Amino acid sequence: MTAHKRSSATTRRRGSPRECDGLSLAGGWLHGYSEEALKRLFLISSAVFALSACGVGTLPSRAVTSSQALSGTAEWLEFESPAMRQELFRDVVRNSAAQQGQAGTVLFPVMQDGELKGAPALDLRTDLLQAPDAGVLQLTFDTRGDRFTEDRREAFQGLSEREATELVARSLLHRWNVKSTGPVLVIRAPGAPYAAAWIDGALRINPAFVYMAAAPVAAQN
Repeated sequence: MTAHKRSSATTRRRGSPRECDGLSLAGGWLHGYSEEALKRLFLISSAVFALSACGVGTLPSRAVTSSQALSGTAEWLEFESPAMRQELFRDVVRNSAAQQGQAGTVLFPVMQDGELKGAPALDLRTDLLQAPDAGVLQLTFDTRGDRFTEDRREAFQGLSEREATELVARSLLHRWNVKSTGPVLVIRAPGAPYAAAWIDGALRINPAFVYMAAAPVAAQN
């Protein structure tokens, strides 16, 4: 599957935020796990879920943490400023550095030798929409659960959620040095207690993280 280039996206439209439904959120990120992986994820997520609840009709406060934003409704972030989303992304990146290689509560769990650990850290200068050349891995998008939206939005720099997610997925898989002889399944995981997870041969991505990653990269001094 060919990665979409940002320069090719010219039409920008806003979509309506989804309603916050705890059951639908759980169904979106839990389906498809093996029983053993579910047990490990529940242990990882219990501490994170205690930090936040699903509120209806309000935007996240300015004091919201990246973990709280990930567990909430992703579409709220569309109405936050790019600076706010960029700061949330920076918080996720800082956490990825602190959690690299650790077991327990992590934002980027990856399955290694039958154990979930924190993935290799991201870099604050990383632009996940600048994906490596396409063709290294073939991606397929889950159609059984919560689907990635196709309408293009300013919050994704003119891309659709699916296009932005593809670029983010390719960047993460490249950084994590993931090798696969077959197509990699990408699953939308709204409300998950992580940003992205490589488990059971599938990449699960929290759409809230895509909003954060799509915020314009701040200039480095």
